[in-house]
Amino acid sequence: MPEITLLGTGTSNGIPVIGCDCAVCHSTDPRDRRTRTSALVRLGEHNLLIDTATELRSQAIANGVRRVDAVLMTHAHADHTGGFDDLRRFNELQGQHIPVYADPGTASMLRERFAYTFTDAFPFYGGKPDLILHEIDGQFDLFGHEIIPVPVIHGRLHITGFRFGDLAYITDAKEIPPTSLDLLHDLDVLVLNGLRERSHPTHLSFSDAVDVVRTVQPRRAYLVHLSHETSHVDAEKLLPEGIEIAWDGMAITTHGG
Repeated sequence: MPEITLLGTGTSNGIPVIGCDCAVCHSTDPRDRRTRTSALVRLGEHNLLIDTATELRSQAIANGVRRVDAVLMTHAHADHTGGFDDLRRFNELQGQHIPVYADPGTASMLRERFAYTFTDAFPFYGGKPDLILHEIDGQFDLFGHEIIPVPVIHGRLHITGFRFGDLAYITDAKEIPPTSLDLLHDLDVLVLNGLRERSHPTHLSFSDAVDVVRTVQPRRAYLVHLSHETSHVDAEKLLPEGIEIAWDGMAITTHGG
């Protein structure tokens, strides 16, 4: 059964936000300190990193991450790619190249921004990331497990969520097309973005996320990619039973069903 650790659960600014005097940014509740959103999925003995958040280095240290067997990219926005160069440490630890999986549009942007990571330059590992880029278009096999891409819409950008057995991970969605909702039924755990209480043009609000959960009916749901507009405690009060607000470092094991 897959396990997931939510390495980061904050929006693109992180929390606390630079120069902000709001109550959430000055909260003493550790759950209100949020790094940029990313996750680590464990499938058997393999670790799959979803996105390389800006704070990847500190996230890996905080959660004891010592190995990354593959990287799955949802999209190429800066808060999800800012830690891309930190993958080189895992190359060094493992002594091998690391595969990266992305949809064609995201792959194109990664090649443009991080061309040096896909070309061998040194006769050793650790001087830079050494990566092998794979474009995905439909379900694929990874270490003997079926991975199902789940296309969602983030403003005008089409990005990718992922399903691993009875676990699914969706971030930065504003709209989930009907064909993608069909891919999210019969889940034990759904991790889904929920930015804030107010509506937003490119992200699901709390009420939008609740509507998605009620449609696909996972046994458990957790919201990530939160802004600083609502504290952890106050956000949980806005949600119905069965939906929780996640926090950095939260570990979840699926129960099967």
